[in-house]
Amino acid sequence: MLKWLSLYCMLAALPAMGQTRRIYVSPQGNDANPGTQQRPVAGLHRAQQLWRADNSHQNVMVVLAGGTYYLDSALVITPEDNNSMDRVLFIMGAAGQQAVLSGARPLQPRWEHWQQGIYRAAVPEQVKGMDRLFINGRQQVLARYPNYDSSARFYHGTAEDAIAPARIQQWKKPEGAVVHALHRAEWGGYHYRVTGVNEKGAAVLEGGWQNNRQMGLHPKYRFVENVLEELDAPHEWYFDPAQHQLYYKPAPGTPPPAAVAYAELKELVVIKGLPGKPVRQVMLNNLQFAQNARSFMQTQEPLLRSDWTIYRGGALLVENAEHCYIGNCFFNEVGGNAVFVNNYNKNVNIDSCHIYKAGASGIAFVGNPSAVRSPAFEYNRFVPYHQMDYTKGPKTEDYPRDCDVRDNLIQYTGEVEKQSAGVQISMAQHITVAHNTIHNVPRAGINVSEGTWGGHMIGFNDVYNTVLETGDHGAFNSWGRDRFWHPDRRVMDSATARNPELALLDAVQPTVIYNNRFRCDHGWDIDLDDGSSNYRIYNNICLNGGLKLREGFFRTVENNIMINNSFHPHVWFKNSGDVFRHNIVTTAYKPIRVPVWGQETDHNLFPDEAALKAAQANGTDAHSLAGDPQFEDLAAGNYRVKPGSKALAAGFKNFSMEFGTRIARLKALAAPVPLPAELFLQKGNSGASIHWKGATVKNIEGLGERSATGLPDEKGAYFVQVPEGSEAYKAGLRTGDVVIKIAATPVNNIKDFVSLYQEHAWKQTIPVVVFRNQRQQELQVGK
Repeated sequence: MLKWLSLYCMLAALPAMGQTRRIYVSPQGNDANPGTQQRPVAGLHRAQQLWRADNSHQNVMVVLAGGTYYLDSALVITPEDNNSMDRVLFIMGAAGQQAVLSGARPLQPRWEHWQQGIYRAAVPEQVKGMDRLFINGRQQVLARYPNYDSSARFYHGTAEDAIAPARIQQWKKPEGAVVHALHRAEWGGYHYRVTGVNEKGAAVLEGGWQNNRQMGLHPKYRFVENVLEELDAPHEWYFDPAQHQLYYKPAPGTPPPAAVAYAELKELVVIKGLPGKPVRQVMLNNLQFAQNARSFMQTQEPLLRSDWTIYRGGALLVENAEHCYIGNCFFNEVGGNAVFVNNYNKNVNIDSCHIYKAGASGIAFVGNPSAVRSPAFEYNRFVPYHQMDYTKGPKTEDYPRDCDVRDNLIQYTGEVEKQSAGVQISMAQHITVAHNTIHNVPRAGINVSEGTWGGHMIGFNDVYNTVLETGDHGAFNSWGRDRFWHPDRRVMDSATARNPELALLDAVQPTVIYNNRFRCDHGWDIDLDDGSSNYRIYNNICLNGGLKLREGFFRTVENNIMINNSFHPHVWFKNSGDVFRHNIVTTAYKPIRVPVWGQETDHNLFPDEAALKAAQANGTDAHSLAGDPQFEDLAAGNYRVKPGSKALAAGFKNFSMEFGTRIARLKALAAPVPLPAELFLQKGNSGASIHWKGATVKNIEGLGERSATGLPDEKGAYFVQVPEGSEAYKAGLRTGDVVIKIAATPVNNIKDFVSLYQEHAWKQTIPVVVFRNQRQQELQVGK
């Protein structure tokens, strides 16, 4: 029986395994051809007919020449194609060529000028709808308000009046408009169709099921699209299905395109076995997936008690499969999820792929709720303890396990759906996420929706520029609202006091987070939220947001480094069993309602004696130390400590500083990691300035600065320069401001400022008092 091999070993092994039939495919081929290299067929569906008709039981290698393959339906690979461990079905793009699997339909419109630089063309009546439009492979902008702005933080541009009655009055046909908005608490997003207008002129909306914590759409961060009257900018388009007319506005002085393509299919390739009869050993390599339709209105199924709902589909859908491999593929601006591994799967590997601007998540592993014992599906719902199934672990085998995600580059995902992640895991076990680079995502880079059933290994990843469009989240995020969880904390306290092992009914194996580098500027670098239990967290670099442990059980956190931040223990259980030791923190701890500090909190390194004494006042860290950690090269991101560092005396051990994908071509495409240039808190009592979100900030020193600012004393964080357009400027701060309070707590110096700001950075806005123009002024500083 064939053992699991890497792709290159697999290729080398094919001849030794027996005869291999090769089928060649080319956009210039003919489906009447036999599929030889000299006479290729034109499409994958014809190639599938050829290999299915071959009864020789030999390996099959399908080679696609470069070019675009417009699929008229998804390629569905079933046990009929390969159910054996003795042969391989291998589908690959030819070496050095780009084979594109497209979910779009090509058109050659006959344009006529309509008005104001807009052209229109009649479209065949069989075209019922258009979701996305492409010209020369590039996606165009569906007519929208406000106009597309690549620099805008939310949805590429939002407006409070996007669906105001006064604006709707300008639309001849409001029906069919699509509204996108953030969740009111910025926990993901919502999407709606406009189905009509009520007697008050307000839009009647259908949708909003894309979030499992219903609170309504955000009053400010919203936009509307698919409205003809909003077609007013170059590269915008609109399709009128009733009149079969396509409208397009090219760039000034540019003629309309001779050819376009519109998205129609959602899934491009589906690997789908049957219960008890999985598809086996299908290998996909060097393929590009592109131009498929968006799926945001199908994102409806709630995922237990996390904040998510999902659509069980993607450009590549894998279900009931074993020993399948997806390698070196490019998922190019796909409309929804790039890869969705659904229900029962085993040994499915996604390796060395590039996922760019996916509409939803990059890679998702999601099991079937039927495998969960006593499941509940919304935050406030629960199964009463006296009715609960107390058997540990899963109920059925219908979930992904023993799967790998390695050496991928996942970037700019969540283009449409904000409750998304670079890698999403739910109702699964033993998922390895290693050596991936994940950056520029609206929410978490890696998300674990609940404890079912643990055993995940998450290591050597580089995850940064996260939670860019949402809040109260982390670069790594998890929830643990498992069987033991109850929405009434008092009930849960009572139940877990009697038996803390309840937390391990679903989180049966530890999830290990090790040797990663995380950065989040709008939450925590590592965020173990509501009930997350049974974790081992070691050898991680937290670049900005620190590490949070909310109520849960049996977490061991050791040998981690938290730059310009610290440890955030929140609302712990009295018998949590948590351990926090041998870590380097660079601000004081930031506890919230921690009556008992777990099993052990000790042998850590603090930045100064004040932070250490504050911890010891809580009864922790009797053997911890304080002082400069003496990093080898902080500005270059080398956080190994030098010989003689007090961190070593506290039990800290140096570890590797290698993170992210190891594939050179992918490393070259990744955005640079925003490394901290300095330890802010080392400068809290000195005359040195710090650079914070593009601003220059220092302590107030001397009568000259007191006079210039009008302050009565030398307290506060002085914003000497806030360049227009900087992140600090966008947050609401201005040159000459002196921040004197954050969330009602006095700010004496830049050390206080950074520490207090990081404590509240997860919030939508932070209440700040500044001294501006010789008087105090209250601000709500944005993120």
